[in-house]
Amino acid sequence: MRCKHCKEKFEAIRFNQKYCLKTDCVKVWVELEKVKQWQTKKKILKSEMKTTQDLIKDAQIVFNKFIRLRDQNKPCVSCDKPLGIKFDAGHYFSSGGHKAITFNEDNVHGQCVACNQHKHGNLIAYQIGIQKRIGAERLLGLHAEAHKIKKWSKVELEEIIFKYKKMIKKFSD
Repeated sequence: MRCKHCKEKFEAIRFNQKYCLKTDCVKVWVELEKVKQWQTKKKILKSEMKTTQDLIKDAQIVFNKFIRLRDQNKPCVSCDKPLGIKFDAGHYFSSGGHKAITFNEDNVHGQCVACNQHKHGNLIAYQIGIQKRIGAERLLGLHAEAHKIKKWSKVELEEIIFKYKKMIKKFSD
């Protein structure tokens, strides 16, 4: 086996040993291990320092990506036109004012940019489209849930992120 640092042949003591035992080579090896350990520790510290707001943003990104994958072959929920390559995950009840259903799949559907952004959600047409997709009973349940007060915990948000990352992965398999 050849040393990764000095390139000289050496007899490995362990099966995964990549450096010989010369002083310079050991120093390089130790420094690389310190860097690896710091990167691991930094990743853990960074995730522990995330605020609830940071996690809400992360969860929203992952959730919206899932909605786009789920609805990619469906028409716009509001105007029934085919969705192009770029479309939004439109919320029936806005996520800003209705935290309890921000991550409710019944509340969010594929919506063209024109309806979601230019027509501010095109809500009258959205209501007709959402009722066709989920039915009147689930829509009434959504209305009941929408007005509840919800404060997301870090654990809940991490679970949402994990759940939807897993579901996104199923789409790409």
